[in-house]
Amino acid sequence: MTTTESTERVTSIQDAVTLLARLGERGRALAGGTWTMRGERDAHVHVALGGIAELGVLCRDGDTLRIGALVTHAQLAELPAEPATEALAEAARRSAFPQVRNVATIAGNIAAAGFAEADLVPALLACGARVELASPTGTHAMALHEYLPLRGSRPAGELITHVLVAAPPARRSGFARFTVRASGEYPIVSVAVAAEVDADGFVRSATIAVGSVEPVAKICPVASESLTGQRLTDLDAIEEAGRIAARECSPRDGLDAPAWYRTAIIPTLTRRAGAQAAGKDRS
Repeated sequence: MTTTESTERVTSIQDAVTLLARLGERGRALAGGTWTMRGERDAHVHVALGGIAELGVLCRDGDTLRIGALVTHAQLAELPAEPATEALAEAARRSAFPQVRNVATIAGNIAAAGFAEADLVPALLACGARVELASPTGTHAMALHEYLPLRGSRPAGELITHVLVAAPPARRSGFARFTVRASGEYPIVSVAVAAEVDADGFVRSATIAVGSVEPVAKICPVASESLTGQRLTDLDAIEEAGRIAARECSPRDGLDAPAWYRTAIIPTLTRRAGAQAAGKDRS
């Protein structure tokens, strides 16, 4: 049976959520389109968001980055050098290819259910990101780690409008990934480390997030807690935290890598991400 697609263009968030709610399961929000283009062709009505100017704005509100849903990976890669958000900028710089980075959006990276390899997601998790969601009934924010497991069952008409990333002065962050070029630029494993550091260089609190290992990126709480009281420059301690993180994961098998291999490289990538957070040579 032949199916047809159509596109509706909107110029406001309210128009977008109203139309998506009316379309129900037939409606799909369309931004950069990189995930949509690789999906199955069906009879969805795509609601094009490119005409909503406020969704393309990236700004600073005190110690919080307010990132519009349409902000691209290329824009994030050019974030001013700042330890608190270096993990996010590095994830954006390393993702995919330049052609993809120029159009792929932050909200698309978050909302793409079934895309375990999304690079921005572990970096955002480590930095404690929240998503701002609009619907016909109003707007609210939700922690990203709470949103991810539910993203495939969100109510019709709900739309990610902004991503909020705290960037306190005491935070240091880093990101590392590993890929096999022969199978493309998707990572086999990606790791992000973010830590709040006191004046003497000791970690007050930390978050380690792992992507591409399980179907959905995750925070590893035991590994994260193990860094409390450690010096961020102690890369052996960070690598040990990576071994703990590996034990917290239930790795997936894939054509690009078997489950055991994903687990095996988590400690090394954690060390590299930690080295970047500490401002040290990652080699």
